[in-house]
Amino acid sequence: MNNITIIGGGLAGCEAAFQIAIKGLSVRLYEMRPHIMTGAHRSGNLGELVCSSSLKSNSPSTAHGLLKEEMRTMGSIILDCAAKASVPGGDALCVDREKFGKLVTQVIESNPNIEVIRQEITDIPLDRPCVIATGPLTSPALADSIKQLTGANHLHFFDAIAPSVDSESIDYGKCFRQSRYDKGEAAYINCPMTHEEYEAFIDALVGARIANLHLEEEKNARYFEGCLPVEVIAKRGRDTLTFGTMKPVGLTDPHTGRRPHAVVQLRQENADGTVYGLVGFQTQLRQSEQDRVFRMIPGLEHAEFVQYGAVHRNTYIDSPNVLTSALHTKLDKGLFFAGQMVGVEGYMESAASGIVAGINASRIATGQSVVVPPKETIIGALLDYIANCPIDDFQPMNSNFGILPPILEKHPKKMRKELKVERARKAMREFSELSWGSAPNPARDSVS
Repeated sequence: MNNITIIGGGLAGCEAAFQIAIKGLSVRLYEMRPHIMTGAHRSGNLGELVCSSSLKSNSPSTAHGLLKEEMRTMGSIILDCAAKASVPGGDALCVDREKFGKLVTQVIESNPNIEVIRQEITDIPLDRPCVIATGPLTSPALADSIKQLTGANHLHFFDAIAPSVDSESIDYGKCFRQSRYDKGEAAYINCPMTHEEYEAFIDALVGARIANLHLEEEKNARYFEGCLPVEVIAKRGRDTLTFGTMKPVGLTDPHTGRRPHAVVQLRQENADGTVYGLVGFQTQLRQSEQDRVFRMIPGLEHAEFVQYGAVHRNTYIDSPNVLTSALHTKLDKGLFFAGQMVGVEGYMESAASGIVAGINASRIATGQSVVVPPKETIIGALLDYIANCPIDDFQPMNSNFGILPPILEKHPKKMRKELKVERARKAMREFSELSWGSAPNPARDSVS
């Protein structure tokens, strides 16, 4: 049987490759790194996380937690690697990024049914089935090939990366450890601000110089609302950050016994606890301005930056015009797309689309019909959104309860969410049993 081709070794590409391989089919997985790097990646590891070390909430009562439940039911290799590389994160699943990338690489490269080829692909191959999962930083040549094939314009928005600091450079005498509302272990370092400190910080932040973007299309950069640079949020109103990135609710400063006016949270980013990231502080500020402004945060006066924040382009296709909810193109059932480029936003959302693309590519290869999780599940609702969203309103979507079909009966708001969770679980169980009999998870046995 011919190999199934996958282009892109990110989260979606690795999930797709694994799903195909465990069904006994052969995979050729192409990844251009480390020979050709992007502006955001730092290694040649498969599944490298570039924006954050957090995979968001693990709580089953949240949309992100529910998504993870569904992915585990479908045999996610990414979540099993994440469990092995996890670091404290309260109720969030956070990982040591380097360890995580190495684990994903080891699992994929050691699978006898997967051949990893370190080579740039500049044109869409003619081989079918084929899964394109090259992510938001698709190489320009392949991006042009995708545009020619789909006949659709690419849409661009911009993602930002938050800075990280050396833990030894933090002044712990001015900070305290606590997770919001004391959920889980005290996983976050909190840098509290008084009203006066906050006002001075906002003045510096909104007046700071940003790094120049050079491409013509970047002159009127459009950011995804879920990943706005902190300086952009601050310019929407002086108190905006105290209701979002810097909200102090659920936290008590042990130095004063009171809730601070604002808080900057630092999250552990590696297993040794030597690197901490500024949560929600994605930024386009120049590096010199990051040194000046972010060192105004109490506890970070002498911070040594391991990684500065930065902005990079994120590319996604016009999926409602191009794709079905099974993730193959409307004109070619053997050509699949997966990952952020289809219009899902977030690590886990991208990985989940890779699972579905891999399952369906293997089904096409074996003469079966494609399957799609029910719309009552988070995965199914995301795929329905990208395939059927009104064209004029299409922009990337992440996991949330709002995309699930409503509960028609009248119930209190909190109960409606609980009912959606139970309905999604039931729908995913039934889908799994109908699609492949049971829901074993061979992924766990592949991660050592």
